[in-house]
Amino acid sequence: MSQPKSKTQKKIDNNIRVALTAVCEKTLGEVAGFEWLTHQANYTNFPASLLITCVFSTDKALTLAHQEEHTFRLQKTIQSSLLKVGVKFKSLPRQVVFDSEEACAREDEGDWAQRLARLEGRSVLKNRPS
Repeated sequence: MSQPKSKTQKKIDNNIRVALTAVCEKTLGEVAGFEWLTHQANYTNFPASLLITCVFSTDKALTLAHQEEHTFRLQKTIQSSLLKVGVKFKSLPRQVVFDSEEACAREDEGDWAQRLARLEGRSVLKNRPS
């Protein structure tokens, strides 16, 4: 995905990073198995291209988080935090997604850069304006 180029894009990206860092730190203390999150965006198609990946330690931890509705609450917390910095999602379920370290190790030999690059099209392509 493209990196922010203009001052405005850099400011938006920094605001997203600050908001998501706060969400991540809060979630680490509240949700068992939650490890980290990251974001990607193509700033030529923003905010439709914004993709946030929340990572859990294992597939089992992720399944349990789904069952206990932690993933739903995490999506809503991310949505609320980003709305405060002026970012509104086009399609929350497609733009805030969940993964696990275990799945990355199994499918991409633990290479998150490769995995995220391979999976980035899962929301961006579906949200492109016609």
